[in-house]
Amino acid sequence: MHYLIQAERFFLRGGMVTGGYLEIVDGCFGTYFPELPKGDWEVRDYGTSWIAPGLVDTHIHGYKGHDVMDNDFEGIKIMSEGLLSCGVTSFLPTTLTSDRETLKNVSRTIGEHYQEVNGAKIQGIFFEGPFFTEKHKGAQNPGYFSDPNLEVFHEWQTLAKGLIKKIALAPEREGTTEFIEAVTKEGVHVALGHSDASYEQARAAVYAGADIFVHTYNGMSGLNHREPAMVGTAMATQETVAELICDGHHVHPAAAKALIRSKSPDKVALITDCMRAGGMPEGEYILGEFPVIVKDGAARLKDGDSLAGSILELFQGVKNVIKWDLTSVEEAIRMASYVPAVSVGIENQCGSIQKGHEADFIVITPAVELKETYLNGQSVYKK
Repeated sequence: MHYLIQAERFFLRGGMVTGGYLEIVDGCFGTYFPELPKGDWEVRDYGTSWIAPGLVDTHIHGYKGHDVMDNDFEGIKIMSEGLLSCGVTSFLPTTLTSDRETLKNVSRTIGEHYQEVNGAKIQGIFFEGPFFTEKHKGAQNPGYFSDPNLEVFHEWQTLAKGLIKKIALAPEREGTTEFIEAVTKEGVHVALGHSDASYEQARAAVYAGADIFVHTYNGMSGLNHREPAMVGTAMATQETVAELICDGHHVHPAAAKALIRSKSPDKVALITDCMRAGGMPEGEYILGEFPVIVKDGAARLKDGDSLAGSILELFQGVKNVIKWDLTSVEEAIRMASYVPAVSVGIENQCGSIQKGHEADFIVITPAVELKETYLNGQSVYKK
């Protein structure tokens, strides 16, 4: 397999370029040519369309009626295939707070089968919990909350065959500093969330090595001019990456703008926090152990009005950021591809169009509509 793609724009690792030809060789990106090189080439002409890296969702619980916590890999395979229609070519299946044994079983299932997916590639696992506190619990079950435990984490990581790339915790729990220092040395990224931590507590966790904030603004102590708290720490620490759900329900566009301006687009990762109702009709669903009602584009706990994940598709998040005039198109795409990949240390596997990387990319229109998704240089989804 050796061909050239011709298009109006290419969003390359080094920046956006106009016109030209991108080489695809043996399923990987080759050279970008400003002009058609000499030779007898197969050229796939995409006319006025744009070529961008496949999107990377590093925080997603479910899609198309399936959830990671079902511990059913056939369901995860359906998620993987469905995500191609969202422009997503790589993702981190995301767990919820649960009991120790359930999380062991989920870790084992993904660790043993992750290479069997045919759609978006599993590049790791995100453990969202169970080391949280109750005040900002969201749709996490506080009955399973506990202090960070390195021995328990290593059980999960061993069963997952080292796939856990990110784990979230609340900085105010006992033993967080020691836990963060230990797992970050093992290459695991620590995220902060579902927490009522003070600025000092959150800043200490960052100093220990935590470098991500979980769905910023949601599930954390809010910014006050006298107590910056978790949100203020996210804004004030330039070395960290802030996750952001841009579905119009979780975060007001003005608040999203404030976060992006305080950190820069290169430090904000668009995520979905999508649950099983993504890509499905409105109605009643389950998230973890909680009944959820999906209505008017939002998922909320049936008992109360708290948001329970989202039904956002990542490409729609990109479109929203552009529609709200928060960033350029190039920046919005990076926030959903390269930035999340860097945030969990998988940028050498995905997230950019770079020579030698697997040719996972999307074709979009100048109006920012998804037309086609490629994996390993082969078209796998066409709208």
